[in-house]
Amino acid sequence: MSEALLVRAIALRLQAAGYNALATPFRVASVDFDFTAALLGTGGRGLDLILVVDTATGGFGDRDATTVRQRVEALSRALDVTQSRYLLTVILVGASLPTLIDNLSPICRVLNIESATLNADARPSSDAAAEALDDHIRLLLPLHLPGEAAKADVEPGDPITELRSALPSSMDQALLRAITAASTRGEAAVTRALGKRLAEVLTVEPKP
Repeated sequence: MSEALLVRAIALRLQAAGYNALATPFRVASVDFDFTAALLGTGGRGLDLILVVDTATGGFGDRDATTVRQRVEALSRALDVTQSRYLLTVILVGASLPTLIDNLSPICRVLNIESATLNADARPSSDAAAEALDDHIRLLLPLHLPGEAAKADVEPGDPITELRSALPSSMDQALLRAITAASTRGEAAVTRALGKRLAEVLTVEPKP
């Protein structure tokens, strides 16, 4: 199985989950960036930018850890310059490169898929193979929990909406609303929202 087949399988799975293929090279801050594959999320994942790097047979310097790191760093800086809110994820396809993973982790989310059992059309060869492929990219896929199929009002592809619908109604709804609203503004905003809600509901007994 060629790694190009695995790249195609990943792209097909992500497109089935609502991502759109991004033509490469694409331009950010007047700089062209070329990767083996790139995809953009839609709906609730509209800020997800996915890059696929083929560490075995890919072009664009994908087989050289230093080159990959430099290109991803350059893209990250370009996104910062444009004040982009895109969340960058790099999927390394092929042999695991621990040093590259360590170097990329501070910059973006990194996933690694070394192999998958596929047919000639880049589709998983069985249900088990499809589940195994999904496991590698689970963070990028819509959240599916037992019983959620009955919740018809859940917006497909929106992880926040799906999570809220799956949680028990007995949960503190004011806390849930505050945290989910703050989640789009980053970790610090979530921490502040949590602290504010705790201050509202907790009382401290005065010392005798």
